[in-house]
Amino acid sequence: MMSPTMSLVVPEPADRRIGLVAGWGRFPVVVAEALVAQGREVYCLGVKEHADIAALKPLCTEFRSIGISRFGAAIRYFRTRGITQATMAGKYHKTKLYRPLVWMHYIPDFRTCRMFFRNFWQTQGDRRDDTLLGQIIDEFAKDGIVFAPATNFAPELLVKYGQLSRRSPSELERKDVEFGWRLAKEMGRLDVGQTVVIKGRNALAIEAIEGTDACIRRAGELCRSGGFTVVKVAKPQQDMRFDVPTIGVGTIQQMIEAGATCLAVEADKTIFIDEREVRALADKHKLALVAMHANAAVLPIGEAA
Repeated sequence: MMSPTMSLVVPEPADRRIGLVAGWGRFPVVVAEALVAQGREVYCLGVKEHADIAALKPLCTEFRSIGISRFGAAIRYFRTRGITQATMAGKYHKTKLYRPLVWMHYIPDFRTCRMFFRNFWQTQGDRRDDTLLGQIIDEFAKDGIVFAPATNFAPELLVKYGQLSRRSPSELERKDVEFGWRLAKEMGRLDVGQTVVIKGRNALAIEAIEGTDACIRRAGELCRSGGFTVVKVAKPQQDMRFDVPTIGVGTIQQMIEAGATCLAVEADKTIFIDEREVRALADKHKLALVAMHANAAVLPIGEAA
């Protein structure tokens, strides 16, 4: 895997066209804005029930909604428009895959069935994020459509090392961060999740397919007294093309509602959406926010820049 610094270098394309697969959240919108500012023609496939159509459609040269199980149609869409480079941004709510009669709702096309036959209809493959997303990217590549990390086009979104809020973590919060960091890295190595919630060096909640917000909310339900710490990291084997840890205003709002007081993320591997608003909201509610390096033994100290 390339280092974060190396991955930020994108060759100047001969063709200004680029494909964007957009999921849920603000991240796809921010990426689309960055691409347009660079003079790119954005051909966007917005995942149904996820993508913000109202925000994305005006930004894109062409926008089309598509079902999550229509990868054959998605590949044809990019191929017929001459798209050879693409990127993906935004979350897919994986819990939807476990609804009753899910395939009656989504009705996969033939190529999707062929891609995921081992994962969903046999017992030979697993359904972890890295497995499924890696297979998707490999399938597009068979038709000459190569995916690049979204952060290649908006590197400023990757959070930098240091203290991000005015308040520093307390001594107890620092110990919880250090404890949670090791646990979160192990969960990431297993491709279970990227977020853990800790209090008193004890795990209150560990993220699985429900996502960070639901993990934080569950911790608040289990620990009514609040005062706990959220740790969110990249996987040790993180592929920056997909499933990159992301925080934004919604993350901070969920922490406030649940009773969390500290957030630690991984520098250079975490996407920071609406940074100014996040910092302001954290400071208003006296939260401590820090960004650490992957091998950091201690937290950054000092007032936020």
